[in-house]
Amino acid sequence: MSGDHTSGEAASCPCLRPGDGVHAVALAPETKQALLTRLRRIEGQVRGLQKMVEEERYCADVLVQVGSVQEALRSAGRALLDNHLRHCATTAIRSGDPERAEAMYAELLDLVYRSAR
Repeated sequence: MSGDHTSGEAASCPCLRPGDGVHAVALAPETKQALLTRLRRIEGQVRGLQKMVEEERYCADVLVQVGSVQEALRSAGRALLDNHLRHCATTAIRSGDPERAEAMYAELLDLVYRSAR
C-alpha cells in the first residue's frame, strides 16, 4: 500500500481532509493505537528475521517466519482498508460531488487490483 502523496496527488485524493492534503477523513484513536501496536510487533518480527539470517538459521524456519510477517502485514492492511472504506470512501461517495466519487471508485478499484497480485 502506498500512502505517499506528492503535492499533485494530494490535491486529487478523494479521502483527504479539506485543505489538509495528507490525512485520512477519520481514524478512531482505538484503531490508530491498535494499528501502531500491530506495526510495532511486525517491526520486531522483521528484526527477528534479520537475526535468523545473520545466524544462518535453517531456511525452512526462516520461511515460516516470513509467512508470519506477511500475514501480519495483510492483517494490518485489512484493518486500514476497513477504515478507508468506512470513512474516506464513504465520505467521498456521499459527498454529492460526481468527480470526487468517481475518483474514489477508481482508487478503490486500483486497491483491489493491487491486492489481487
